[in-house]
Order: sequence, then structure tokens, then C-alpha cells
Amino acid sequence: MDPLTLSLTLVLGFLLIYYYLWKSMTRLKELNVPHKTPIPIIGNMAPTVFRQASLHECLEDLYHRFPNVKYFGVYHFVTPVIVIKDPELISSIAVKNFDSFTDHVTIMDEKIDPLSGKGLFFLRGDAWREMRRILSPSFTASKLKTMFHLITDCADKFTQFVADEAKQGRTYEMKNIFGRYTNDTVASCNFGFVTDSMRDPKNEFYSFAKKTIDFMSSLSLRLIVGSNFPLLFKLLRTQMFGENARQYFISIVDNVVKARKEKGIYRPDVIQMMMEHKDADGNCLTIEEMTAQAFVFYTASYDTVSIILSFAAHEIAMHPEVQAKLHREIEEVVAKTDGKPTYEVLKNMQYLNAVINETLRLYAVIPYVDRVCVKEFQLPPATPGGQPITVKPGDIVWFLSFALQRDSEYFSDPLKFDPDRILSPIESSQATYMPFGLGPRLCIGNRFALLMCRVILFYLLWRCELEPCEKTSIPMKFSSKSFVLMAEKGLWLKFRTRETKTSRENNETANRTN
Repeated sequence: MDPLTLSLTLVLGFLLIYYYLWKSMTRLKELNVPHKTPIPIIGNMAPTVFRQASLHECLEDLYHRFPNVKYFGVYHFVTPVIVIKDPELISSIAVKNFDSFTDHVTIMDEKIDPLSGKGLFFLRGDAWREMRRILSPSFTASKLKTMFHLITDCADKFTQFVADEAKQGRTYEMKNIFGRYTNDTVASCNFGFVTDSMRDPKNEFYSFAKKTIDFMSSLSLRLIVGSNFPLLFKLLRTQMFGENARQYFISIVDNVVKARKEKGIYRPDVIQMMMEHKDADGNCLTIEEMTAQAFVFYTASYDTVSIILSFAAHEIAMHPEVQAKLHREIEEVVAKTDGKPTYEVLKNMQYLNAVINETLRLYAVIPYVDRVCVKEFQLPPATPGGQPITVKPGDIVWFLSFALQRDSEYFSDPLKFDPDRILSPIESSQATYMPFGLGPRLCIGNRFALLMCRVILFYLLWRCELEPCEKTSIPMKFSSKSFVLMAEKGLWLKFRTRETKTSRENNETANRTN
């Protein structure tokens, strides 16, 4: 390379680095938003980068560094973000002025990575509205009722297996076993085929998911890099989950669609709704478009729900008084329904629902809810006597769900696991409790996720008692390697089989026979 070309290349490289890395790190100062001085490239993420704290805890610490402000600034590596603290302002942005903040941060280019980029979560504007309209009917109460028996079948098989193994006590890692339950449930409800991942842990569907959707692997790093350097991802043609995952799930959806058409099979699920959809011109969704949506729901259900269940089981085991109340409520339902609870009965179990909701409050799986500005919007002054600021299209705002839900201003004794608080008059507004987001972009599958949690906890606690064991982490420490909330050394508990009315009757019958 001749000297002139080399010089021009170096200058161009310097300008690109300045523009994409350093210039963006002056944005909060230009807006006069309160913020902590960032470190070049790392921003305000040093505790996470150097494995001193999880991302959740890092952001929670920054949240408490700025008391008495409506919002403050954070540099998520090189990306400037305005973090909204004031609940009224959160509601204004996410609900009242949703048209100015319709989108999530889009990490992937849908042409390079259609499996992630075309999924509902990352779709933008009119494309998101249309897909949301298509998919919403799959998650109504009537559709969930039709899927209820599929979910209970998975929970019944799962807990029968566990109860048989745990007669003398058996130790399990919670994320591992609940991941098997969520895998089987989604396989049945969304893809129409049966798996039993407790008895057959090496089945192809579960094995592929466990390998592909692992936030303790490089997946969390790809999420961080993709959100901060989308141009680099595009230039390198990086995919979030890889081509193998795309081809695998395309083949599954394609086979399911073909089988249903050829055999006239109808199932009340997401795949069926997408198969039946036609736009104004009579066009149907392609297999690739259907796969992207099915994969999003699978990812969320397999990973997020299994994490929620893991933390719920941990808290139940650590609080015998909570477990005793749950056992009493469950036994009342078993007696009332002859051991065959209905959708309506489970939905109305007050204490079980309170335990799930309190788990969601204390353990927000994702550290923040994000929105991207699409139309200019004026924020009020961050501090008394300050000046309003104008956010422009492309600017990012966050609501720190993990920090808000653990803030003593909104929840008394916030680090205490206390389901009774949920049974009392609500302590806070919707804008300080957002386990599934809020506003029009509230998670579309939230009812399905809650139903999965209710069903498995009902059957598990009907048949088993949960206890701490020597591997149980006390106190719990969160992993600094994962984007989602996970325990550093896993969540280990011991299960012991309970003697239920049904098991007593079976034993008496066996004794009479002998």
C-alpha cells in the first residue's frame, strides 16, 4: 500500500472511530442530562465488563446514584440512553404518547438474520402492528382454555416423574428441569408434537434448544455487541442464533404446516393462526415469516418462563410458611375438583397467583424495558429548575424494571419475598411494576406464560415438598455473565414426594391386593 493510500486509510479509520464511538459519548452532555462520566467504549458498564456485578445490579446502582430526578443518562457501552425514573413520565411515554415511542431497539438486520430480525419483538412501525394483529387472537382467554389440557398433560407427566424419583429426596437444578417442562409445553402448544424431556432428555427438540438458547454462553455477548455496534454486525453478516438454528426451525414449521394441510389437522395455536391469515390481497405468510414468530415465542417461553419458575421454587423452598399456605390452597382445590383443576379454578387461586406475581416483582428477568423515539418528543426538566430537553428519532429510553420493582419508595421492604403484599391494596402504579412491559407493546404472550407457571406449580406442589439443600446458594448471587437474570451457581433444591390423597388411595389398593 502506497503512503498516500495508507494515510487516507488511517484518517478514515480514525474518523469512523470518532464518529461511531466517541461522538456518541458526548450526546448526554449536549442534552444536559444528568449522567456519570463514561469510560471510552465501556461507557458506564465497567462493573459488568469486569465481572463485578450483573447487568441488573450495575443498572440498579446507577439508578440509586441519581435520586430526586425524573430521568438520568447511562452509556450502555457506546450507546447513550435516557433512563426514565418518574412513574408518571414512564406512563406518558409508554402509553399516552406511544406513537412517539413505538419501537424496540433493533439489533439484527432482517435480511441477514430473518430468524431474529423478523420476529415480533424486533419488528417496527406498521410491520409490528400488522403482525401483532395477526397473532393476538392466539392468546385470548378462549384460546388459552383450548390449550389448557395440553399444558396440564405436560405438567402432569413432569411432576409424576419427579415425584417418583423424589420418594427418598432428590436434588435438582431448577433452570435445568423447568427448561424441560417449558420445552415440552411449547412443543405441544405451538408446534403440535409431543416430547417428554424428563424421561427422554436427549430428544432432538430439547437438545437443540438447550444448545441454541443459552444466555450463559456467547449469546449474551452477541446481544450486547449487536445493540451497540449494529453496523459491525451487518458488515460481518452476524446472526444471533446462527444458520443451523434457522434451518432447523424452518424445517419444523414447514413439516407441521404440510402435515396439517395434508391430514386436515386443526390445533388452536400460533401456527394455526398464521396458517389461516391472509392479507387484503389474499397473500399468506411465508414459512420463513411464520418461523420467525414461532421462534420468538419458543425462545421466550423456554428460557424466560423457566427462569421465573426457578426463582419461584427457590423462594417457596426458603419460606416454609409460604409453602404451607400453598399446600393448603392446593388441597382445597384438589378436594373441590376431584384432582382435575380447570382453567378457571387455577386462574382464581389467589395465593398461588400472589406467589407468582411477587416472584415477577423481585426477579425481573430482563433488566430494562426499552423504547426508541420515532417522533420528536419534549421531556420535562430532569430536576427542579432545569430545562426541558427534546429527544429525537433514534434516541433510546429505558425503564429499569429490576430497579423500580426493588425501590423502597414504591414497595415497602422491597427485598423481602412477601406474597401477601400482592393480596393487599396495590402499593404502586402500573409504571413501577412491569414484568411483561407496559402499554401497547406489552408482551403478547404474558397470559400464556402465567398459565404455564400456575399449572406446573400447582401440580409440583400437590405432589412434592421443596427444600433447600447443601448446594442451595445462600445468599444468592446473580451471574455477571448473563444478559438475563440468573443465579451464578444455579438454583439447587431438594424435592421430596408428598403423600397426597391419590397416592394414599393407590397405596391402600396395592396393600389390599397384596
